[in-house]
Amino acid sequence: MRPLLTQLTRFGMVGAVGLVLDVAIFNALRLTVLSPEELHEGPVVAKVISTAVAIAANWVGNRYWTFGSSRRTAAVREGLEFLAVSLGGMLIGLSCLWLSHYVLGFTSLLADNIATNVVGLALGTAFRFTLYKWWVFAPHRSAPRDRSAVLPGRGAVAES
Repeated sequence: MRPLLTQLTRFGMVGAVGLVLDVAIFNALRLTVLSPEELHEGPVVAKVISTAVAIAANWVGNRYWTFGSSRRTAAVREGLEFLAVSLGGMLIGLSCLWLSHYVLGFTSLLADNIATNVVGLALGTAFRFTLYKWWVFAPHRSAPRDRSAVLPGRGAVAES
């Protein structure tokens, strides 16, 4: 139980850094060059940019600190899986923002922040942690397959 609690704490701390970057960049862009008055799709574009920066920062923190003991040597594959999961999390936040802003008509800066940085963040965080832990940084995926392993009750596995 303690290792999981340690991972969750580290994940939260890495995520907090990513969140600060994400919120700061989103609001800076949303209030300036990507405001809805300047560009109709501005809030969504601002969120894509801010999330991309946060994904990069989170990749480093999660790879080397949160899941450092279980990361794989195949960094490119792991990085692509991390990116896929992170993009899925970003789509969750974007969906919340899009629904709130364009469907429900809540277009204020506060509404955009609640939709994407509260509701979207909560849903996306649960999604990301689960897939990072059991897919991207899964310890069982880091070890090469041993074809001479013994299966319980079956004896040695024959080489193919």
